[in-house]
Amino acid sequence: MISEPSRHCTVELQALPSRIGQVRRIISAQLRYWHLDPLIDQAALGVTELLTNVHRHAQPDKSCTVDIELLLDRLTVSVHDHDPRVPTVNEADSFATSGRGLALIAAVSESWGVRPSGAAGKAVWFTLPAVCDTSTLPPLAVYGSTTDGPFGSVSISPEAVAAAPARSAVVG
Repeated sequence: MISEPSRHCTVELQALPSRIGQVRRIISAQLRYWHLDPLIDQAALGVTELLTNVHRHAQPDKSCTVDIELLLDRLTVSVHDHDPRVPTVNEADSFATSGRGLALIAAVSESWGVRPSGAAGKAVWFTLPAVCDTSTLPPLAVYGSTTDGPFGSVSISPEAVAAAPARSAVVG
């Protein structure tokens, strides 16, 4: 028996540097809506690393989908792209300026992995423990409605993006 229903948010985008900050703000706002504020920094760091990997490495295009799902006491963040190549964890030397993305995700998450999607790409995901007071969660959308939270089809005005506070995390 499931005592708490699933919550889900999806954002489709081109993984360009200018869009990564927007997605961080969307993820942060959604987690605040779900009363999961303690997870914002970890989730934002993880999604930034995954989107940066899509931007730098994905072929044939930079199209991707970010999914966040809260199921019971687990938040799962995943990024789906069209490149079937599986990423690997690198051991960057101490002076390298890149190459630590998946190692950072492994360090801040409970678990992570890669799910192939046939020849059509893959999903890289990570989970965070989400212990929260379920009595404060907002009500679920009515069956058949088009939204589960403040971001149904994710159409955000520039004013709304500018109004969201920026958050960052430094690991090390």
